[in-house]
Amino acid sequence: MGSELVGVLGVGYVGLTTAACFASLGHRVVAVDVDQSKVDELGRGVVSIGEPGLDDMVRAGLAAGRLRFTTELRALADAGTVLLCLPTPMGEGGVADLGALSSALGELAPILRPGCVLVTKSTVPVGTAERIPGLLGRTDVPVVSNPEFLREGHAVHDFLHPDRIVLGSADPDARDRVRALYASLDAPVVVTGTASAELAKYASNAFLALRLSYVNVLAELCENLGADVTDVTATMGLDPRIGADFLAPGPGWGGSCLPKDTSALACIAAESGVDFALLRAAVDANAHQRERIVRKVRRAAGGSLAGARIGLLGLAFKAGTDDLRHSPALEIARELARRGAVLTGYDPGVPPSARVDPVHLVDDPVLVAKDAAAIVLLTEWPEFRDLDWAQLAEVADRRAVVDTRNLLDPDQLTGQGFSYTPLGR
Repeated sequence: MGSELVGVLGVGYVGLTTAACFASLGHRVVAVDVDQSKVDELGRGVVSIGEPGLDDMVRAGLAAGRLRFTTELRALADAGTVLLCLPTPMGEGGVADLGALSSALGELAPILRPGCVLVTKSTVPVGTAERIPGLLGRTDVPVVSNPEFLREGHAVHDFLHPDRIVLGSADPDARDRVRALYASLDAPVVVTGTASAELAKYASNAFLALRLSYVNVLAELCENLGADVTDVTATMGLDPRIGADFLAPGPGWGGSCLPKDTSALACIAAESGVDFALLRAAVDANAHQRERIVRKVRRAAGGSLAGARIGLLGLAFKAGTDDLRHSPALEIARELARRGAVLTGYDPGVPPSARVDPVHLVDDPVLVAKDAAAIVLLTEWPEFRDLDWAQLAEVADRRAVVDTRNLLDPDQLTGQGFSYTPLGR
């Protein structure tokens, strides 16, 4: 194992996890990125991504001599496999922006050796793998679609213990070579065409978005009917056809994947002549959910947000990560600020020195509560359950909590004199 060099292009979230994990499996890996400062830091074993276990894995790979980082694209010339882990952000109109991918292919064209397998791990529109040889200007470089299914905060675990490994290619030999990279992992392998592999990633993320939008609308219905969404979803989750995951209401879905992937899939569907009304409805429901949270905060703060000091607990899009991209917490914060609120926030994953407009970051949850007209829990960090709510009650101007994750103990809060506003209860 590890005789053939594996190249990784891009050391963002997916690329760095991929490079470090393949090195941990015994492969020789070279990871290339255009950011010199990031490459220098990684070469010293400094990992800025807040992902459990990733820093240790990077340092272990460096120490073993199986992992190195460089800005030199020529380092990929000897690679038998090159994995493309480049950003494909939401572009104009919701389509995926493939600018970074197209640019990289132009630079890779004269470098890759004949027979090198080019692997798309980035989430790309259906048909991209078929177009790559034309963009590359070469037909001697086979392409395999191998989408990633990594959850932020669990990426290392998900890579090493995957639910499935998807390999899409029209070239059986190229597909088998990529499959061999994962030989030591015990997981179902889905062998398919490139279009199916590319669509599977979008379909998976869009389905999760649909579930989340569904449960948020269900929570609103529970409030109107006097039902408890936690009891309703617990009942639903016991049905094996449904399962218990992704049935917790919240402030809306966000992050680096779901928003851009749902938008991209909607565009793909429209371009192919399919009216994916269900997906559009999920996106609309997500926007409605954030507006609904703002209304709850306004009521909790006494009816007006103009000049009201609002304390925010949590800013990342979910617990266990420092990722603020498309965070529903920040979307809600921006809307509160537009209504005149003055915002103070605390997130255990985000350093107080970070610039997160329009929120003034602090290093202590007590400072979030100080003089606050309402405290809003937006990210489900478990440690928020253990806050000294008696102390927070002493410094708050108005004892009001809006819990958008149903994380807290209502009896504990009401016992300290707080009004408590959950979701769907």
